[in-house]
Amino acid sequence: MIKFLDLQKINAPFAVRYRESLTEILDRGWFIMGRECEAFERAFAQYCGTGHCIGTGNGLDALVLILRAYVHLGRLKPGDGVIVPANTYIASILAIIQAGLEPILCEPDERSFNLSPSEVEKAISPRTRAILAVHLYGRLTDMENLSALAKKHDLLLIEDAAQAHGARLKSGKAGSLGDAAGFSFYPGKNLGALGDAGAVTTNNGELARTVRMLRNYGSEQKYFNEIPGFNSRLDELQAAFLQIRLSELDRENALRREIATRYRKEISNPLVMLPDDADDAHVYHLFVVRCDRRDALQEHLKVRNVETLIHYPVPPHRQNALPQFRALNFPITERIHDQVLSLPISPALTPDEVSVVIEAVNNFR
Repeated sequence: MIKFLDLQKINAPFAVRYRESLTEILDRGWFIMGRECEAFERAFAQYCGTGHCIGTGNGLDALVLILRAYVHLGRLKPGDGVIVPANTYIASILAIIQAGLEPILCEPDERSFNLSPSEVEKAISPRTRAILAVHLYGRLTDMENLSALAKKHDLLLIEDAAQAHGARLKSGKAGSLGDAAGFSFYPGKNLGALGDAGAVTTNNGELARTVRMLRNYGSEQKYFNEIPGFNSRLDELQAAFLQIRLSELDRENALRREIATRYRKEISNPLVMLPDDADDAHVYHLFVVRCDRRDALQEHLKVRNVETLIHYPVPPHRQNALPQFRALNFPITERIHDQVLSLPISPALTPDEVSVVIEAVNNFR
């Protein structure tokens, strides 16, 4: 079986360095908010091209903390509207709700899967105060036009960069293209930890200070709490692992692009729609094809020992957790969720395995 994602193979080249870091941290006896976290924050801020990086417990917390910080600073207030793609993982929407704000769901561009600036402009109303741009599947949203819209309407522009580590435009990398960005380092991400982890990046010093306090019970000095906060800190062990992985991120992203190039060039099946090429603006966290007979295609590939996944089978507005959106109609989003299938793509995939996937897709009838 060609696994959809083989985390053992992906992490195997780093195993010796992981064990060395584990030993050092055990010997040091400092496990939270120490020098490993500080070192990773500096390294990732430099990598993204931002002035600040704040490690968090996970990617959802990173988004919640950004929004909560803007509420604390008075830039947002409870009930304000935040435009977010209807076609996204539910975490993007949960972050808005958990921050006391109102999600405004918006149809995506059908080719890129990301927010359509024209649809965003239609969705802007007097209660809209922010845009949450999700770089879905590793492809950057049209940040140039969204930035112009945000400036025109005095809106915050926040990136959900959980799937886009290292993706870049001429104007900069994911994490540096808006007012702030939330990252996830869930193990399956392009930059993955060995557990849950996340981060906030920003060039806004006041926002960074507030997020730092919020993640640590609202405190800058131990036992002195300035604001009501949370517990969402990047632990030393995950920070050390992430520093190791960060050094190889660009190389691994290049391997993902090579596989994606082969898929786009060599898959030839009129029943299967391939994603557009987006050059360095796409790091192919996922390689997502579309097919009207998606379930049959998935079963066909399974029989041929190719594991696939569906990202995602149920759109957020159809989830039981969000009944307030159930009456809404998003035909593009619903069509995408009925058709998408993610093929294996990772730095651990061999050329022969890529060939097997291509042949299996091409043989689907």
